[in-house]
Formats: sequence, structure tokens, C-alpha cells
Amino acid sequence: MPKARAELVSVSDTPFYHVISRCVRRTFLCGQDRATGRCYEHRRGWIEERVRLLASVFAVDVAAYAVMSNHYHLVVKLSPDEVEPWSMDEVLARWCSLYKGPPLVQRYHRGDELCAAELRRVDRLVPVRDHISELVQEVHNALVN
Repeated sequence: MPKARAELVSVSDTPFYHVISRCVRRTFLCGQDRATGRCYEHRRGWIEERVRLLASVFAVDVAAYAVMSNHYHLVVKLSPDEVEPWSMDEVLARWCSLYKGPPLVQRYHRGDELCAAELRRVDRLVPVRDHISELVQEVHNALVN
């Protein structure tokens, strides 16, 4: 039976995790596709750059990686102590450097005037730093999207 990420990832047990993602339906991530003759090797550099970007934005150190023809492996080290001192503004700035964010977060990030209820809603969006295990999923999603 599947388990929630919060049950699978325990930084207190180990900060290191092996992340795997693979292509489906015989599609190629990179390398030479023998069936069509097309070369996707140029994607390897894109993936490596994306991994570096994500590691710099999130509190994740990449210990090792391998990009294969139809999948990749990452060994990541989560760093929750690095995230703890981040202010709400820093968390939102990091988030918005990769994603557009909800309209309310965009307004807050621009410095627009928000009412107290809107500020509380923005504050509820930031506890991602308290759920560091979700960062592994963010890394995965950002790589495959």
C-alpha cells in the first residue's frame, strides 16, 4: 500500500535520499533513439543545469546524479537546518524564482497592499520550510515539467 511522503521521508533518520524518475512508452530522455534515429543527447546538459538550479533554490545538496537514456538518478541530501532561518519573504522569493505562484503571492511579492486576512493566507502558504520532505517532490516535479 502506498505511503505518504511525510511517512517515507524522515530527515532525522537520514538526510540522504535516492530519487529516480523514468520516461514511459519507450521515449528517450537523452541519447540516441535506435528506432527513429533521433538524437536527444542535447537534453543531458539541460537536465544537469536544471538540477544545479533546483539545488541552489531549495535546501537540497546533490551528492550524486546519473542521467541515462530513459531515466535519471539523484542522490540528494536534505538540509532542514539551512531552511529554518529563512524568512517568509525569502521562501516566497525562492518559490517565485521557479514558479509563477498564486495571484495572492504575486501581489505580496510585488509589494501590493494586502489586508490582514490576505496576509494570513500568504503566511499559511509558507510552511513549506516546515515540511522539508516535500522538497524532494518539488525537485522531481520541476525536473519533469
